[in-house]
Order: sequence, then C-alpha cells, then structure tokens
Amino acid sequence: MKQPSRQARWERRTQVPLLVLAVAFAVAYAVPIVAPDAGEGVHRACTHAEWVVWAAFAVDYMVRLGLATDRRVFVRTHWLDLAAVVLPLVQPLRLLRLVATLMLVGRRARMAPQVRLTTYVAGAVVGLLMFGSLAVLSVERDAPRGNIKNLGDAVWWSFTTMTTVGYGDHSPTTGLGRLIAVGLMLSGIALLGVVTANIAAWFIARFERDDQVERLQLAALRELQDEVRALRAEVARLGGGDADGGGDGSGSGPGAMPAQAASGAPPSCAGQPEVTSPTP
Repeated sequence: MKQPSRQARWERRTQVPLLVLAVAFAVAYAVPIVAPDAGEGVHRACTHAEWVVWAAFAVDYMVRLGLATDRRVFVRTHWLDLAAVVLPLVQPLRLLRLVATLMLVGRRARMAPQVRLTTYVAGAVVGLLMFGSLAVLSVERDAPRGNIKNLGDAVWWSFTTMTTVGYGDHSPTTGLGRLIAVGLMLSGIALLGVVTANIAAWFIARFERDDQVERLQLAALRELQDEVRALRAEVARLGGGDADGGGDGSGSGPGAMPAQAASGAPPSCAGQPEVTSPTP
C-alpha cells in the first residue's frame, strides 16, 4: 500500500488548526467593524490576532512548499494559498484578506473525503455574505453619500446582491464598495450555477440508473423468451420422434397392434385342428 507523502501528512494534520485560526481571523476582522466604538485595546487585540493568523498561514505555505517534490508545480497549482499570504502586504487589497482566507479554508476542507459539495456551497454562501456585509459596511459607513450605515443594511444589501435581485434601496457609492459588489454578484452567479448543475447532475444520474435497471429487466425478459422458445422446440422434437416410432406397426410395445387385428380378420388358434361344417 502506497504511503502518503510528507506534504499530504502535513496538510492532514494542519487542516483542523487552520480552520480554527480562520474562524478566529473572521471574528477578529468582524469585531472592529461591527463595534467601532469598542476600546482601543479590543481593536489592538483584533489587529494582533489577524497578523498571527496571517503568520500561521504563511508558515504553513512555506512548510508545504519545502515538502513539495516540484516547487514550481506547487506554486502554480496553489496560487490561492500564495494569495492568502501575499494579500495582507498589499494595503489597497486589505479587505480581500478575508476572502482569500475563507477560500483557502474551503479548499483545504474539500480535501477531506467526508465533506460534500452541498456543505461546501452552504459554507461559501455564508462566508461570502459575511465578507460582503462587513466589507461594504467598513467602506460605506463613513462615505459622505453612503446609505449603508449599519450591519442590517449591509446584510440585506449583500443578500440582494448575491442573488442578483438588486432592489436598489441600498447601494455602494464608493469605488471599492462597487468593486466588492461586482465580486459578490459574480460569486452569486457562480454559486447558483454550481447548485443548478448539482441538481441537474442528480436528476441525470437518477434517470440513467432507472434506464439501466429497465435495460437489465428487458435483457432478462429476452433471455427468458429465448429459453422458452428453446424448450418448446425441444418438446416439439421429442414429441414428433415418439409419434414416428410408434406408428409403423412393427413395434412390440404396448401400443403395437397385431396384424390380424389391424386387418379385421379373427385370430386363429394355433395347435387346434380346423373344424369344417358337414356338408348336407
């Protein structure tokens, strides 16, 4: 049995700790936005927690890069992991850190065989709703013409944007807020497509399974019909042979009839003298 590589063992061992750190990152990211009037110590603790989580993801990426057999292939196929590490260093993209972290956790969680597509889609929806609400609230709350001033308005706006309904009662007015809206709309369309494709695949698989059962039943019926035809032919052949053998008149079986009886002449008694009537 092939043993898993060191990289696979490392990823399996760090999956749960990274998930816990991602949740801590989300909480640390949300607290300053939801409670802007919190003390300076709370804001400082949240900032430190964010950087600690970032450092953990950076160490995880470097360790996996060192354990990879082909580092170029690893960098090319794990670009999302690299984005989660690099984005905190790019100040204009600071708000996208949460997206990279959530998507990275989703990718690591999908490696587990027990995680289903439905669970992943539900987690992605909740994560994107949370990100969109917090991100647009942090951007639009202090905007001069902004109309998203509290968490309730932000959640409602995120939900209508992801579902591409767009009532228009709340909308971003800043450039970064509109960029977030574009990302949410594209994500909502992608998730809706995944759900639709999953449902269609389920129906197709169900129909194919029913068709396969029907084909097997038809094949069994045809085989049974062939066997019945063969048995009928065998019975007809055997019945025809018996009729030919018993109807030639030369057999000695119980069905054979003496020649005299067949011709209608009375049988003669062997060994007795023939009696003639006297002539007058």
